[in-house]
This record gives sequence, C-alpha cells and structure tokens, in this order.
Amino acid sequence: MNNEYDVIIVGASNAGGLAAAGALQKGAKVLVIDKMKSAGYLYRDTIAAIGSKAQKKAGVKIDKMKLLTFLSAFAQDNIDQNLLRTWMDHSAEPVDWIDDNVLKPKGAYMQATPDAAYKTLINTAFPTGNEVTKKDGSYWEMEYGNWIIEKLQELGAEFRWQTKLEHLIVEDGKVIGVEVKDEDKKTNYKIKAKKGVILATGGYGSNLALMQKWNPLGLKINAWSDSQRDDGSGIVAAMEIGAAKDEQPASIVFNRAAVPVGTNMKNYYNIDMTPPDDPYYLWLGSYGFLKVNLNGKRFFNESSPYQFDMNSASKQPNYIEVTIWDKDTMSDENLKRCHTLGCSRLGFPGIYTADEAREEVETDVKLGVVKKADSIEDLAKQLDLPVDELKKTISRYNELAHQGKDEDFGKDDNRLFPIENGPFYGAWLGGRLLATLDGLRINTHMQVLNEMGKVIPGLFAAGNCSGGFFWGSYPDRVPGLTASHAQTFGMLAGRYAAEN
Repeated sequence: MNNEYDVIIVGASNAGGLAAAGALQKGAKVLVIDKMKSAGYLYRDTIAAIGSKAQKKAGVKIDKMKLLTFLSAFAQDNIDQNLLRTWMDHSAEPVDWIDDNVLKPKGAYMQATPDAAYKTLINTAFPTGNEVTKKDGSYWEMEYGNWIIEKLQELGAEFRWQTKLEHLIVEDGKVIGVEVKDEDKKTNYKIKAKKGVILATGGYGSNLALMQKWNPLGLKINAWSDSQRDDGSGIVAAMEIGAAKDEQPASIVFNRAAVPVGTNMKNYYNIDMTPPDDPYYLWLGSYGFLKVNLNGKRFFNESSPYQFDMNSASKQPNYIEVTIWDKDTMSDENLKRCHTLGCSRLGFPGIYTADEAREEVETDVKLGVVKKADSIEDLAKQLDLPVDELKKTISRYNELAHQGKDEDFGKDDNRLFPIENGPFYGAWLGGRLLATLDGLRINTHMQVLNEMGKVIPGLFAAGNCSGGFFWGSYPDRVPGLTASHAQTFGMLAGRYAAEN
C-alpha cells in the first residue's frame, strides 16, 4: 500500500471532494481518507454561487457588494471579509465544475433558483441557490455525491474508507503527513504528504464534550444533532500543533424538532444516527405559524430566519417554544403563500409538497409529538399550556391576522393566518443542529494559522472545520451558502496545496 502522496485530504464530502478536484486540476497525486464507509449522500443539493453558468442562463444577477455588506452586518463583522470576498470571486467554479463534469454526463444539470422574495429587513434574501436537478427536472438529484467520487477516482484520486485521522505529523515546523487509524483492522499507521494536508473533517456537533466547551447554549436549544459524523477530530488535531480556532460559536440550526410535551431541553440533546429517516421532524416549524412560550404568550416575530427563532426561544422558559395552527393554515394556498427558501420551500426546489406536509403532521400526531384537538381548550391542556392565556393570545393573533398587519411584532403578512377552524394542532418545538460552523482560522489561501496569525506550513482547511466565515446564526436567506463555502474553499485548498 502506497503511503506517500502529494496531497492528503481528510474527509470525503463537500469540502474534501472538491479539494480533490482542485488538487487534481494541478496534477497532484491525491489521497482522500474518511473515517466512515461512504460520503456520497452528504453532498448538498442547493449550492450557492454568484455568476454560475446556470445563473447566467436564468438571468440571475447578484450585487456582490450588497451581499458582502449584508453578510458582514449579519455577523456584526465577527468574520474575515477577505474570506467573504474570496468566496464571492470563486463560488461559481465548483458549481460549474460539477455541472459540466459530473451532472451533464449523467443527464442531470444545475438549475438556478430565480427568486428570493422578501418583505421585511429581517428576511432580506438573495437568489444564490443552484439546484442539483434530475434530468427530468422533477426534483433534486439526490446522492449525486457518489457520481463526484466516481469522477474523482476516474481522474486518479485514491480513496481510503474507514481511515480515521488521529494526529498530524510535523517535522521542522511543517505538516508532512498524518497518523491514521484503520477502523476495520484497528491498527495505526502513517501516511506522508509531500505538498500538504487538507482538513475537511466537518464540525463537532456529535462530540458532547466539545459542544459543552465551545457551544454550550447549542446543547440547550437543540433537541437533535443531525451531524452524526462531526466529532471535531480535524479541529482538535490542528489545535494540538498550535492552530488557532474561532473564539465564538457559529452554527446552522433548523427550527423543526418536535419534542414530547414536558421535555426538559437542558437534558435532551440527541445525536441522530438515522438519516434520512430523521425522528420527530416537523418541517412546518419553519413556516412561521403562531408560536408561544410555556406561559401561552406570544414573544417574537415568527417570520424570521430559522435560527433567529431558536435564539428567541432560548430566552423563554425551558428554552422551548410551542407552535399552534389549524386545519386551514395547512391548505395548499396558505403554505405556498409562506414562500420559504431553501429546503423548506414548498415544491421543488423545496423538499416536499403540501400533501406530504399534512401527512407528516398526521404521522407526528400518531407519534404523540404533535397534538390535535377540536377545541383550543383541549389543545391547551394537551400541550400543558394555561388555557385562558392561550385563548387570549390566539384571540389577539386572529385580530391581527384579519386586519393583515401585525402591530405587535411586525410579522410578514403572508405568514399571518387566523386560527379559527378545527381541528387545531400544536407541538413543542426545539432546534435541530445541522452543523457547527466555527473552526480553524485560515487565510485566503486556506492555510491554517496559529495564534499569532502565522501560517502553519503544509496545513490547509476547508468546510465546517475552517473558521472566519460564519458567526453566531446562519444566514439561511442566502440559500446554499454552507455547501458553497465548503465546496469553494475545498477546491481552492486543493489547488493551493498542490502548488505548495
């Protein structure tokens, strides 16, 4: 078995796969290792870009400076604007590479999402999405990542599965390889990298100790972690040799975790090991229906980015919110009016139809995490909410809905529906952690930096294990940004490492 390569890439999904593509473009001998048996299903189906071929064909134009200003303000400048500019200048490259080299030969293609409508400042949105589309145009081309891996192997990249990074090997201050563990044979061995090692190992959401250390609030607002592979191993290995990490947490959280009534969110952090059959999902949690606290009182504008919702809930009793709606709210017309973006959008490029939304609700009713009742009084009792206070809240909410203007919290009128016609529905709702996004400090060549801001020679990072790009909450009104960040910086890391 060969144990010397030009470039070693740790992690085989979005960042790692495109890192291999970038290194191969520069003629490097490439090894990709991954601790699991596969990674194809992890490749995301909505990928952000500015100026991709698909976007040019669709006439989609995005003002770079407007987007730069928005993302900087969103993060309160707790990011590196040079990294944002680097992403903007190169984001179309991986999208076009995938389209030309992977999708079109299979009959599939990239399709730009032409719209990102919004009404209020809090929902400022940009049409950045490029959708990986089936050849018949009906839906996403799921698990196209397997095609990417096949293409990379065809181009000469070698993959070793069930090979876990243990430590980085340093000689004279330069990273020259990796120590790995064969997860099947339970043996350790070393592999040398002549030009560089690229970390593309994801975040740390499945590592409870690291969550407690770096993102303790995330343990309280999230009922589920959907990043079951993310153990933080790449970040830890780099910090062992002096790498610097973002000092504050960043994450992408979905407001879609229905939990049993009475759940204590402080002790309910579960790592989901069953994708794509994720337990207790409630996609309608992202549709901005009425939400109250455990006192039955409304407390914020429900028509806000996913994670803003969970931020608001974190200031309420038990870090929880309760969402309430009725049968009419789930009509095709009303769900379409909500016009959410990304994966929660109704119909393609979203993940489901109105019929599927209603079916999911009934399934959750059977599971007991969604409550269904013929009266508000009965619903309040099932949800363990004070009856009189909830009735008062709903009465006021209905008044605002009928006048078409939320004078209490400024909610968008297209998501303001009265709750009047039973059956009535409700669910206790927490967050689902898709990924942590705070990671290793890097420069615009994807080189990992030490505490003094100096380059650690031979070490690169991309994707969710790299930092400086996100802070706090994820800007979900820029659809596909996490995937694009990973793929764009992965491709650049591959190129720069191969030239090292």
